[in-house]
Amino acid sequence: MNNNIRLLLLIIVYFFVFSAVAKNEQLIEINVDGVNEQVRQNIKAYLNPLPKSKSQRRAFIFNAKNQIRNAMESLGYYQFRSSTKLIRNEHSPWLFEISIERGSPTLINSVEIEVKGELHNDQKYIHWRSKVKLKPNERLNHGNYIDTKDQLIGLALSHGYFDAKYSTSQIVINRSLKVANIKLILDSGTRYQFGSVNFKGYTLDTNLLSQLTPFSRGDPYTTTSISKLNRELSSSGYFRNIKVIPQLSSTINETIPIKVELQNRPRHSIDLGLGADGGGSTDRNIDPRVRFTWRTPQINKHGHSQETISEWSRDRPKLRTSYTIPLTHPLNDQLKIRFGLFRDKYGVTQVYKPIQREFDTTDKLESEKVLIGVGRQQTLTNGWLRNYSILGMKEKYIQEDVIHSPRYFIFGINYSHTKRGDDTLDPISGFRQTYNFEYADPVFGSSIRLARLQARFKWVFTPIEDHRFVSRLDLGINITKSDKLSKIAPSLRYFAGGDQSIRGYGYQELGPYREYIDSNGDLFRQVIGGRYLAVASIEYQYYLNKNWRLATFVDAGNAYDLSQFKPLVSIGAGIHWISPVGPIKLDLGIGLNETETVARSWRFHLTMGSTL
Repeated sequence: MNNNIRLLLLIIVYFFVFSAVAKNEQLIEINVDGVNEQVRQNIKAYLNPLPKSKSQRRAFIFNAKNQIRNAMESLGYYQFRSSTKLIRNEHSPWLFEISIERGSPTLINSVEIEVKGELHNDQKYIHWRSKVKLKPNERLNHGNYIDTKDQLIGLALSHGYFDAKYSTSQIVINRSLKVANIKLILDSGTRYQFGSVNFKGYTLDTNLLSQLTPFSRGDPYTTTSISKLNRELSSSGYFRNIKVIPQLSSTINETIPIKVELQNRPRHSIDLGLGADGGGSTDRNIDPRVRFTWRTPQINKHGHSQETISEWSRDRPKLRTSYTIPLTHPLNDQLKIRFGLFRDKYGVTQVYKPIQREFDTTDKLESEKVLIGVGRQQTLTNGWLRNYSILGMKEKYIQEDVIHSPRYFIFGINYSHTKRGDDTLDPISGFRQTYNFEYADPVFGSSIRLARLQARFKWVFTPIEDHRFVSRLDLGINITKSDKLSKIAPSLRYFAGGDQSIRGYGYQELGPYREYIDSNGDLFRQVIGGRYLAVASIEYQYYLNKNWRLATFVDAGNAYDLSQFKPLVSIGAGIHWISPVGPIKLDLGIGLNETETVARSWRFHLTMGSTL
């Protein structure tokens, strides 16, 4: 009995296996000779799909001649000659050989494109008309003709000419002269306008929604405006679902009402981020970092929001929160109130060991800081982001065995602009520039007079597909009297090193140093940061596929004073995963230089986030 069951099961398995093989067996192969790759692929495209049964194979061969003719004529070859040969193989697919003599192509003799109606004077149409691919004396290509025809009617519809239609659309072929005359006449009709915008499912003040609407009742209709409304609502951060629906069926007198269906985001959201670096610099431990972000996208109907970020690492815990109040526009004009508590470590502190006759690293320059500030952030019409701010800050630190606790009231202005080649988290091109000026003065309650100027640049470009370059340049200067340098808090000085600076060296461990003798008579050397900063980087990235890439880089520069300027160089490589939430990068940096305070070192850097 068991043997019979096994036999039956084997028969069933073999039946399904052979059925699948027979089902997927290729019945015919196609070989095209006498033409270039473009024409060959076009013929195969017209002959597809290939037959899947013997009856389909017979029909395929019967219709092949017509399909070959259509394929050749679609590319302007009306004078071609073709011959076919069918080789019937008993145990392998039949071979269908096609030989082509293209002959002289049909050329375009004239192109007449005429638009009647309001679209005729529309600047978008005039710009499109100047770029039409159909040109006299070029080979006729039916694909280009269809694309041009579709583009023109698409342009009309996207700009609100919903009654647009062709009165004439034709190609007239003169086979004896081998020329073609193209004629397209479009009647655009009247342009439709925006009507009222009706929002559903919101809890915001209606004035805020009106400010997010980039058009008014009576403005000419464009799909670009519809897309911008969707984008503005999404960028506001208030909504998780957005549907912008033109009510074409409710049109009255060429006026289209717009329906917007909204769904609020959850009242609170929490994000968790992880990072780490470690290696063989002065700090040889692995330094993990955890970020906890709590957001309330909408606190009240006036659109107030808050974001609180808590970062934990062994030496650098941080807590900062910002409260945002929309002013004249929910996105383009905001008042931001900030508060923060920070503990940070900078540079290295070393003590001289007389027996070993060398300095040994014992600690870092540590500071504790509290700040509160208010700023106005505006997006200008040219795309620049401008921020005015007033910041109150007090920082406590021990430098050269002396306790310092300066306070600052800093007036700042910041300009930044980012241009992306696309809207992805991993853009193929882009350029970001940031300029920052800050000023503190005893007249306003600060411990010292200080002016700070910073400039940051980052370029992304992809000259060849799969070959991407990322470059950055960071510059900074502190302007104050030389005898006041010790009163500049560490957070306002310049240090180098870390995953956003010179990789291969520890975070903020590079910069000029001073030697001093403490109260016990021991000789110390302490990196205290510089008055100036100049760091540059170039990175080459090669994409293995759409999700993975390899990288190699060179970083150079330092934080310095004029009396202590030693550029440092690091090289390295990494592997990056292009995840759905942005690139996750694991890089190994190797420092090529050593200083009086830092030996040649290496560091692993694990980071996550968009390049721009």
